[in-house]
Amino acid sequence: MEGRQGLVLAPAGSPPNPIAQVQARFRELEGGFRAWLARQSMPVEAAVVTATSAAQGAAIGGLMGTLTSDLTSAFPAPPPQAAGLSPQAMSSLKQAQAFAGGPLVQARNFAVMTGVNAGISCVMKRIRGVEDVQSSVVAAFGSGALFSLVSGMGGPNQAANAVTSGLFFALVQGGLFKLGQKFSQPPAEDVYYARTRCMLTSLGLQNYEKNFKKGLLTDTTLPLLTDSALRDVKIPPGPRLLILDHIHRNPEFVRKVKS
Repeated sequence: MEGRQGLVLAPAGSPPNPIAQVQARFRELEGGFRAWLARQSMPVEAAVVTATSAAQGAAIGGLMGTLTSDLTSAFPAPPPQAAGLSPQAMSSLKQAQAFAGGPLVQARNFAVMTGVNAGISCVMKRIRGVEDVQSSVVAAFGSGALFSLVSGMGGPNQAANAVTSGLFFALVQGGLFKLGQKFSQPPAEDVYYARTRCMLTSLGLQNYEKNFKKGLLTDTTLPLLTDSALRDVKIPPGPRLLILDHIHRNPEFVRKVKS
């Protein structure tokens, strides 16, 4: 039918948007997975995070290796007579090979780099209870060191190469972390919802942060949350159950909020 303002209204029996259905289903699965992961022990969570991040890194590395496969021919394996090259020349050749390898080589390198980084970050966050620049630097150092060992990048002294690469990765990632913090400082009132935001994000429910703010449900109210309080701010039943289950299953989270 045609509305008063000339807008064509879709009939009541029109089929739903399949793209929206897929997106909603994906968000539901993602939220369920994150909620399940938050209830696991630290070794299980670290193993799952490392594996999934390594798989993502391998996919990215394989794609990059495919797109840059033509560069591999520019840096062939050193011939037997290359043994007489200077250490500096051999180091440069190995570095070029590390960054210009084929799809499998790049997939391996990126899998190690992203998997180790995510795994260490997960363990540091569980131990220290916060995700800050120190955790980011430690994770970057570990990923850089292992990337150097796996890729064979650098000179003949592998230990020194691993330390140098780890320090370089740590410096870069630490700088990017601080830069991101500088340009993403939340408004003054948002400091009262920092842990709430972290909890909602881990559950895939970040869209309901505005409901918490509307009801003035700050971080200090988290230990007091009830189903009726969440219902009053118009949060649906499913997300209410996930939020309350997360709080009840994480007593250390509640203690931090109370402190």
